[in-house]
Amino acid sequence: MESHSQQAATVAVPSPPAAPPHRPALILTVLSAAAFMAGLDVFIVNVAFTGIGRDFSGVSLPDLSWILNAYTIVYAALLVPLGRLADRYGRKAGFMAGLALFTLASAACAASSGLWALVAFRVLQAVGAAMLTPASLGLLVAANPPERRARAVRIWAASGALASALGPVLGGLLVEASWQWVFLVNIPVGVVALVAAARLVPDSRDTAAGRIPDVLGAIVLALAIGALTLALVQGPDRGWASAGILTAFAVVVLAAAVFGYRMTRHPAPIVEPALLRVRAFAWSNVTSVLFSVAFAANLLGVIQWMQQVWHYSPLQTGLAVAPGPLMVPVVSALAHRFGRRVPVGVQAGAGCLLFALGSVVLLLSVGTTPHYATDLLPGWLIGGAGVGLALPTILSAATADLPPARAATGSAVVNMSRQIGTSLGVALLVAVLAGTAASGDVLSSYVHAWWATAGVGLLAAVTALGMTPPRRPAHSS
Repeated sequence: MESHSQQAATVAVPSPPAAPPHRPALILTVLSAAAFMAGLDVFIVNVAFTGIGRDFSGVSLPDLSWILNAYTIVYAALLVPLGRLADRYGRKAGFMAGLALFTLASAACAASSGLWALVAFRVLQAVGAAMLTPASLGLLVAANPPERRARAVRIWAASGALASALGPVLGGLLVEASWQWVFLVNIPVGVVALVAAARLVPDSRDTAAGRIPDVLGAIVLALAIGALTLALVQGPDRGWASAGILTAFAVVVLAAAVFGYRMTRHPAPIVEPALLRVRAFAWSNVTSVLFSVAFAANLLGVIQWMQQVWHYSPLQTGLAVAPGPLMVPVVSALAHRFGRRVPVGVQAGAGCLLFALGSVVLLLSVGTTPHYATDLLPGWLIGGAGVGLALPTILSAATADLPPARAATGSAVVNMSRQIGTSLGVALLVAVLAGTAASGDVLSSYVHAWWATAGVGLLAAVTALGMTPPRRPAHSS
C-alpha cells in the first residue's frame, strides 16, 4: 500500500545541496505532493468503476479493468528507464515534464467521452508518473544535506502510504459529484506544484550516469505484461483455446524471451542480471509480484462487492475500505519495534499468510445482505494487518544486500514488480469473476475470487522465506 516507499533508498548525487536553509521544507512539500498525486491514481480509480461504467453504457468489467491496467503496466515498464534518463540529463527537467504531462493527461481523462479514449489518456498519465516519481526522489535527496536526507526521504515515502489510505475515501467523496472529479482534482495540485517547483527546486543530475537505458526493453516488457493481462481478462469470454487468446500467450512468450535476451546483452538493461544473483533482492521481487497480485485482486473485489452487491454509494465504499489501509502504519511500526530479531523472510511470510487468512475469513463470513461490522470488517482488518507486516519488510529487504550504488535502481525495480503484480491481480479477479458468472450465483463467484486471492497470498508466504540471506558459516580459527 505504500506506492513509493520502496524507492526510499540511497541515490547518487554529485554535490551537497545549493538551496538556502529555509528551502528544504518547501521543496519536500512540493515533491511529496507530486509523488502523492501520482501514487493516488493507482488507488483512487477503483471506487470510480461503477460511475464510469454507468456513463459508458454497455461496458463490461473486463473492459473497465483497462482503466487500471493501462496505467500500472506503462508505469511499471517505464519507471526504471525514465528515472535513469532524468538522472543523466537533469532531474528537474524530467520532473517538470512528467508533472506537466500527468496534469494535462488528467484533464484529458476527465473530458473523455468513451472508454478507450480514457484508457489512452491513462497511458499518458502513467508516462508522466513514471517520469516524475524517480526524478522527485533524486531532487529531494540532492536538495537536503546528508544529515537530513533520511528524514526527508521517509516523509516522501510516507506520501505513498497516505495515497493508498486516502485513495478510496477521496475517490468516493469525489465520485459523489461525478467520476470526472477523480481526474480533475489533479489539475490544481499539478499547476501549483509546477509553479512552485520552477521557483524553488534546484536542479541536479548524476554525473556518473552511464549509458542510455534500454527503452526498447521497457516497451517489450510492457508488451509482455499487456498481452498476459489481455489473455487473462478475455480468456473466459473468448475461450482459452481460441485463436486470439493463444496468440496473446504466444506474444507473452516471445516478448519475455526478447526481454530476457536484451537484459543479458544491453549495456544498460532494465534489470541488471547481477542484481538477480543477490538472493534477498531476487526473492523480494518474486514475493512483491505475488503479494501485489493478491492485494490488487482483493481490493478491487471488495470494492466491487460493496458497490455491485451491497449497493453502497462510492462514499460509503471509500469509508468502508479505509480501516484496512489504516492498519498498515500501526502494524508496520510495531513490527519495526518488536520484530528486529525475526528473520526478514519469516516476518514477510507471516504477513503474507495473515493477508491470505483475511481473505479466507472474508469469504467465510460475507453474505449478500449488508452486515459490514460482522461480515466484512474482521477479514479486512486482518488483511490490513498482513499488509503492514509484509509490505515494508519486502521493500526494505529488496535493497538491504545491494551495494549503495545500486540501491536506487533496486528500489525502482521492486516498485516495477509491484505495479506488474497490481496489473495481474486486477486481471486475475476479472478472469475468475467472468469464468464463474455463468452459474448466476454472485456470492459463489466472489467466493472463488477470494479463494484465488488467498491462494496467491499463501504462495507469496512460501516465496518470502527465500528472502532471508543464508547464514554465513563461522570461520574456524
